[in-house]
Amino acid sequence: MNRVGALLGAIALVLCSCRSENTAISQPKGEYKKMQIKVTSSAFSEGQMIPPKYTCDGANVSPPLAWDGIPTNALTIALISDDPDAPAKTWVHWVLYNLPANVKELPENVKPEKKLANGALQGTNDSGKIGYSGPCPPSGTHRYYFKIYALDKRLDLQPGATKPQLLEAMTSHILAEGQLMGKYRRR
Repeated sequence: MNRVGALLGAIALVLCSCRSENTAISQPKGEYKKMQIKVTSSAFSEGQMIPPKYTCDGANVSPPLAWDGIPTNALTIALISDDPDAPAKTWVHWVLYNLPANVKELPENVKPEKKLANGALQGTNDSGKIGYSGPCPPSGTHRYYFKIYALDKRLDLQPGATKPQLLEAMTSHILAEGQLMGKYRRR
């Protein structure tokens, strides 16, 4: 019985050693925590209700957004706005990219144009349109995220790119990120 116990103990020791090694190996070396960007809007605060003006029940114009904390080595900024509470899938409301990194805000009512005067490009939302499409939940209260990404390069994407195309192009190029979440419920 002692030999069986000793053998089980040796096996447990080997398994524990392997797990420790695997844990160490699975943690990438040289990675650093991404910096955080603070995203705000003069129209609503974090976790608060988005005014109807910025939804399908109002003028359906984009809200004003501002951010702080872009790293000095960033070249461009990307924005994705989506609704993870949509019934079938996360619904994409806005895709914007190649915004120059020195831009610190977007005004209210960014026009639905493929290329903006500041050089930024807009993508296709899940309504199949270029630019912003406001909250329009079928029922209940939904959360809407406005995510800002600071990137170390200008993306090689044409106007009209989709969220998956943007996410793929941003892989390994995100220096910092942040988000603002607002809610909306139709009456």
